[in-house]
Amino acid sequence: MTAASLRFDPYDYDFHEEPYAMYRRLREEYPLYYDRDLEFWALSRHVDVAAAFRDSKRLSSANGVSLDPAAYGPNAHKTMSFLALDDPRHMRMRQLVSRGFTPRRVNELEGRILELTDRYLDPAMEAGEFDWITEFAGKLPMDVISELMGVPESDRAELRRLADLVVHREDGVRDVPVAAMEASLYLVGYYADMLAVRRKTPADDLTSALLEAEIDGDRLTDEEIIGFMFLMVVAGNETTTKLLGNALYWGSKNPDQVRPVLDDPENVPAWVEETLRYDTSSQIVARTAAEDIEYYGQTVPAGSKVLILIGSANRDSDVFEDADEFRIGRDTSTKIASFGGGTHFCLGAHMARLEARIALTRFAEKVREYEVDEAGAERVHSTNVRGFSKLPVKVKVRGA
Repeated sequence: MTAASLRFDPYDYDFHEEPYAMYRRLREEYPLYYDRDLEFWALSRHVDVAAAFRDSKRLSSANGVSLDPAAYGPNAHKTMSFLALDDPRHMRMRQLVSRGFTPRRVNELEGRILELTDRYLDPAMEAGEFDWITEFAGKLPMDVISELMGVPESDRAELRRLADLVVHREDGVRDVPVAAMEASLYLVGYYADMLAVRRKTPADDLTSALLEAEIDGDRLTDEEIIGFMFLMVVAGNETTTKLLGNALYWGSKNPDQVRPVLDDPENVPAWVEETLRYDTSSQIVARTAAEDIEYYGQTVPAGSKVLILIGSANRDSDVFEDADEFRIGRDTSTKIASFGGGTHFCLGAHMARLEARIALTRFAEKVREYEVDEAGAERVHSTNVRGFSKLPVKVKVRGA
């Protein structure tokens, strides 16, 4: 085993300020990286990341997808739902969930997403200067999820606060902190109570649809439904919030690229896709080697934790020309690794893209130019999610 002369530590939050130089060095010098202290292996090249997502038999999801020790192990599925299951258990649950969480149900939310977008965006626009995350991007995705599930509006602000606590990490913390555990327990309890109410009184929402989902007499258990609802909070809320923040940030840093979008909002989908590639929200996911696996003349022993570096794959110059340039309009549709691949391809990819498209289209329709206050921006502390917890912006609205 060759010892690396560099240290790749996902718990080092200075790394998350600018990870791509590290990724580049890993791809060039250590395409299979091993960390003795944290005991994980890492794959950084696009070819290996894409293959890893398809290799669900040798790279198991049964211990979960998180680097945090408390979230990794045989019980990971209780909070991470089918993300932490292998086939056939994974496929069985995914198919049942898909009976309720359908593209049609998501598309039917389009009008409501637009209403929520205007509700939060219009007052912020009137102010002229506001925090994009606090006033808008941190509110919209969680409210869309709550709308989908049937959470009363009076409870949504508190659920957003708890969802933020679930993923936040302070410097030096190398596991799930107590505040995150407490927030997770509250959310699970809340959804369990809501499920009990829907069992007695069904409604036209996803919670009721999951209770009714059935294939040849097989139905989801209450534990499975609650696990999926919690997964929506973690995977669907946080990542979309960060996608919206990253889009605005990199648009501000590359005004020549975002100008055609502000001039013609029809270009927003291309803005979304390049943001997903250039600085994706989900940077890292974990797997477990189910058997000895050979990479680059080395053996990853069975039972080892393997990190799949999504952010690195998306900047691989062997796949993307001028990969370190933010270039809206490039063809990324079949190449980006942001939503995974294979049997575990992200079930919420369509909803994330829909939310981002609607939100950023409305922004482009309302704004003729904007700038980000980089000095006031703050990044989120997370081992696997990259984005902002604060992003102050100044806008000039159309007609002003």
